Amino acid sequence: MLKRITSKLALCSCLLFISISSYAEQFNVLLFTMTQGYHHQSQLEGVAAMRELGKKHFFSVDWQEDPAVFNDENLKKFQAVVFLSTTGDIFNPEQKAAMERFIKSGKGFVGIHSASDTEYNWEWYTKLVGRSFHIHPVIQTAELQVIDRKFPGLERMPERFLWTEEWYEFGPEHTKGLNYILAVDEKTFDPNVTWASKNISGIGMGKFHPIAWYHNYDGGRSFYTALGHTPSDYSDTFFLEHVYGGIYWAATGKGLKTK
Repeated sequence: MLKRITSKLALCSCLLFISISSYAEQFNVLLFTMTQGYHHQSQLEGVAAMRELGKKHFFSVDWQEDPAVFNDENLKKFQAVVFLSTTGDIFNPEQKAAMERFIKSGKGFVGIHSASDTEYNWEWYTKLVGRSFHIHPVIQTAELQVIDRKFPGLERMPERFLWTEEWYEFGPEHTKGLNYILAVDEKTFDPNVTWASKNISGIGMGKFHPIAWYHNYDGGRSFYTALGHTPSDYSDTFFLEHVYGGIYWAATGKGLKTK
């Protein structure tokens, strides 16, 4: 009798293990939202949206705002880090080094909106993101266009459609090999702006005004989108599919179409 009970318990334990294993998340993401400059009100909606994406697509989301989490021991748990509207200088030298080792180990980075308004003086990071934010005009509706549909998350996005955004103007490329996937048509909005308090101005980027891109960098992967300023973005299906495509590729390296 004892033998039979022991066998049944062993079988139950085995089935329980199989059941838990079957539902394990496909990858783990560190969501980072620290700001030392402008703080976007949409971050709250962004965090909630990332958690819902995690539930929908079966990946874990660990939300943090303390840069102390950027150490080798903690980062080894994750396959990608997501910088959601971060701003300013946020890392000390040790944390920067840990982030660099994380990417060099083959892991991924996702930058959303003002992730390009972060760590201007850290050359490695600016190359990771690809371009840095310069200025933006007032929020306006303009025509957003898909320029490369081979990247995941753009399957159902229309070729051209109206989108209301804080249209970032960027400085020059910090590195070669950026693969652009979304752009905004400057003929459909007014890009002219002057910030007298900072003595800077912008006239747009001309014929080609990129909004999202990806590239392989220093052994790892990097995806960036300038969309995501307004809280309503984080309940928009097109935007969420776009962001998940970036997260999926950054965390796994999968999803690119070959044809």
